[in-house]
Amino acid sequence: MKNNTNNVCRYSITVIVSIFILLTSAANADYAGSILGNKEDIKKGLSNKGKKPLKETGYSPYAGQNYPTKVLWGDTHLHTNLSLDARAFGVTLGPAQAYRLARGEEITTSLGERIKLSRPLDWLVVADHSDAMGAMDEVVKGNPELMKDPKAKDWNERINKGGDIALAATMEIIETFTGITGEKVPAVLTEKKFVRSVWERYLETAEKFNDPGRFSTIIGYEWTSTDGGNNLHRNVLYRDGGSHAKQMLPYTAAESFNPEDLWKWMARYEKKTKGKVLTLAHNGNLSNGIMFPEINPVTGKPLSKNYAKARARWEPLYEVTQIKGDGESHPYLSPNDEYAGHDVLWDKGNLGPVVKKKNMLQYEYAREALKNGLKLEAKLGTNPYKFGMLGSTDSHTSLATADEDNFFGKHTGKEPTTDRWKKLLAEFGEVKFVGWEMVSSGYAGVWAKENTRAAIWDALQRKEVYGTTGPRMTVRFFGGWNFSKMDAQHRAPGLIGYSKGVPMGGDLKKAPRGKAPTFLVASLKDPYSGNLDRIQIVKGWLDKKGKTHEKVYDVVWSGNRKPGKNGKLPSVGNTVDVKNATWANTIGASELITVWKDPDFNRKQRAFYYARVIEIPTPRWTAYDAKRFNVKMAKNVPMITTERAYTSPIWYTP
Repeated sequence: MKNNTNNVCRYSITVIVSIFILLTSAANADYAGSILGNKEDIKKGLSNKGKKPLKETGYSPYAGQNYPTKVLWGDTHLHTNLSLDARAFGVTLGPAQAYRLARGEEITTSLGERIKLSRPLDWLVVADHSDAMGAMDEVVKGNPELMKDPKAKDWNERINKGGDIALAATMEIIETFTGITGEKVPAVLTEKKFVRSVWERYLETAEKFNDPGRFSTIIGYEWTSTDGGNNLHRNVLYRDGGSHAKQMLPYTAAESFNPEDLWKWMARYEKKTKGKVLTLAHNGNLSNGIMFPEINPVTGKPLSKNYAKARARWEPLYEVTQIKGDGESHPYLSPNDEYAGHDVLWDKGNLGPVVKKKNMLQYEYAREALKNGLKLEAKLGTNPYKFGMLGSTDSHTSLATADEDNFFGKHTGKEPTTDRWKKLLAEFGEVKFVGWEMVSSGYAGVWAKENTRAAIWDALQRKEVYGTTGPRMTVRFFGGWNFSKMDAQHRAPGLIGYSKGVPMGGDLKKAPRGKAPTFLVASLKDPYSGNLDRIQIVKGWLDKKGKTHEKVYDVVWSGNRKPGKNGKLPSVGNTVDVKNATWANTIGASELITVWKDPDFNRKQRAFYYARVIEIPTPRWTAYDAKRFNVKMAKNVPMITTERAYTSPIWYTP
């Protein structure tokens, strides 16, 4: 048995090394390898009626490329000691340490552990809470000016005592700033002069670490609307640098809990500075049914045309996966989808004492929002939920870690220890979360022409992005009317895709008579993660009666499996060795690529399509903790995970 295990390990190492070489090519030169065929093939196969054919530049098919060939990996949602809750939980690391770790350096965590990412990121958004940014760090240090306020002094004393007393104080601080308790925030923590000094120091640090071509620091902050505990948080991302961003202080939830007021602030910012900003909505599973509403939660009336236009204008993205789990769909909403709900463990309530009701779920998850967006577009003329999808961490440790074997938790109190899996993570009234319910997720993949703030922001704006639960698989997704099976044989999907269709985040309009949309989808595995099980295309549509529908299609998969009589594809299997926190890549595929044509297309029906890439099962972070600390966890603690990627949709409009 031991010899067999060694053979499997050698096989896995060989595959990983080989695929690493392929993936390196993919990241820097479209996908991998070189295109097959001659110039005549290119002229006939890549041109498309109504589109400009590719420019011939001689022998090399890559010369003269003018489309994104690089997938750049980043995190749009990282907190440091400038966030009041993160600092109250114990993080001492600031933006500088966050940037150093993200760009590949080894640093020391707040609890003294050495840490390094498996691979550097290409870009990072340090998105600290705008409310009282930097204030809690001064409270913990005992700033004499702040200690004049009795509430601030009380927080200082309790936090510095540590343990359960500090945790209780931290939860009280969060509830105070989010409006749950109804108590006023100490005025000394929101004084304009102090806030400006913190913001300008943050901008100076971002400028210092911005290194165009190698590592981009995207300026941003988190607007933390939590009226009554309902999480409507958004991150605001700037296209420009500090000279623009410093002209206006970040907008705060203290000024308004209403997202429409945030969008108005963004309009004022662009008018004043001539810069550009966008916002992305957080994972909505703590919003208790108001992240993607049909009834405006502020006015109590149906959504208006102005609301739809403003949201579509300012909010092109949704955080589909993060440390609180997936926001793609929920098993309750998609009962026929066996992959709905990746570690959906935070569906118990909101950030206040309100327990979740099942009828709230439909307004919290991406797939249902995308479906409702079609319905609202037919009614209002604009789709307010026409968003791209990405992943990020929402880590409050200054550590952008999303690998299962390198997971440092939601906040500093949940950095690796023998018992973090069972200790209380957070408590809001009846709603409690414990350590093992944290999810090691996720990252954002951006297809950009170069590693600069502007190029990355532009990719985010046009939704040419996708989210993963942590692995860095390469994913291409294009839609058009003329893709053929032969297109899947070429080794450069981008070269084919951009010339014959639109990429993820794009639009298809008015189908030619007799035509159904075709999709070119391709994925290459992450060399540090599991092989690929399958690629699925998720479709949502609106029928003539105004009712929405969804269907998940398995379009390409590994091995010789065939769908059963029920249409379901059999499991790929499971090679996970939980005891040793390892697995074997003896099942699955290193890459998958296909062209798929919608067999159920109706040219009169609005629809959207997005790709979902599924890996083979691999060990969850809890399995790594159990092995490294030699602990036995409760039977209900999951030890195996199924990592995946979600692309931004492609929409069809009649």
